[in-house]
Amino acid sequence: MLSRNKHPRPIRVLLIGPDLPIIGGQTVQALMIVERFRNDADVHVDMQPINPPFLPPMQRVKYLRTVVTSVKYLLDLITKVPQYDAVHIFSASYFSFILSPVPAGIISRVFRKKSILHYHSGEADDHFTRWKSAAPITRIFDRIITPSNYLVDVFRKHEMEARSISNVVDTERFKFRSRSPLRPVFLSSRSLEPLYNVECTVRAFSIIQSLIPDASLVIAGDGSQRERLADLVKELELRNVEFLGMVQPDEMPGVYDRADVFLNTPNVDNMPNSIIEAFASGLAVVSTNAGAIPHIVDHGRNGLLVEKGDHDGIAREALRLLSDPQLARRITEEAFRDCENYKWRSVRQQWVELYEELTMRPRYQAVAADERTSVTS
Repeated sequence: MLSRNKHPRPIRVLLIGPDLPIIGGQTVQALMIVERFRNDADVHVDMQPINPPFLPPMQRVKYLRTVVTSVKYLLDLITKVPQYDAVHIFSASYFSFILSPVPAGIISRVFRKKSILHYHSGEADDHFTRWKSAAPITRIFDRIITPSNYLVDVFRKHEMEARSISNVVDTERFKFRSRSPLRPVFLSSRSLEPLYNVECTVRAFSIIQSLIPDASLVIAGDGSQRERLADLVKELELRNVEFLGMVQPDEMPGVYDRADVFLNTPNVDNMPNSIIEAFASGLAVVSTNAGAIPHIVDHGRNGLLVEKGDHDGIAREALRLLSDPQLARRITEEAFRDCENYKWRSVRQQWVELYEELTMRPRYQAVAADERTSVTS
């Protein structure tokens, strides 16, 4: 059999995904995979941003910026894809699916390069239900990977095969700190968009503050709902609510460290990095049960769950944590133990095996050779 150490060079992978200044879970995961494979003996990953930089004057012109970005992205793909063994493509849903992953998949096919669709959106079911062309288009990719078994089931429902590889959390950056007893200091860290329903968090906090006047809420993130949420804070006459706006990824550990309880109230979700980062930082998590969240938050063991849109339930469970230090300590310790599943050493091997499988190097070459020998003997 071939030795794993005898292939002449690492497998070369072009990872296509969002880069800064786009801030979000996909950006964090894409950059982390690139960084962790930087000096790897088996795999080398380079980044191709879906938002490639270009001349600053053009970046300031709205529609020109879109056109130039798209053209540069396509030219970069045509230039770079032939140089790699496999192409790893991050994907959201709807129009972003058409604008970024699909061209990358087509160009990979043209140059006969194996491609991975790394699909992250919690809106997958709606995407493939409403967009009838999406499923046939998705079959141009050689493999479909999702961060959760929830999305694996969604793809199966639409007659596509997928497998899950978990997101990664950097426990060197997000330091666990035990908090006992919990202070009434709450954190929300989601984009301020309708599907994440941060309004539910604000309304839950209103109930909490009516009982604990010195309670505080930090809201990290930005989006179309920011002004609406600020107006709601005034309407409810809330105090100690701070809007941080968009926070750079390297500043997030300090934001988690300020708080004791993480409130998460989306209506639609997949596998939010923010929950895993809260686990790693020692925050107690109270969340709605949207999408794949019940796959990572086990009610009563490593966090507390309520139904989507139930701000009364969020407030009730948050107050329960504050009044029961033993429960809070138990779920935060269990949550931190679960972070082992999201550490790089646990996830790396799955990516290496997938890249080897796609490129038939080196273990899969050996398996194929053994099979041919057994047939002819």
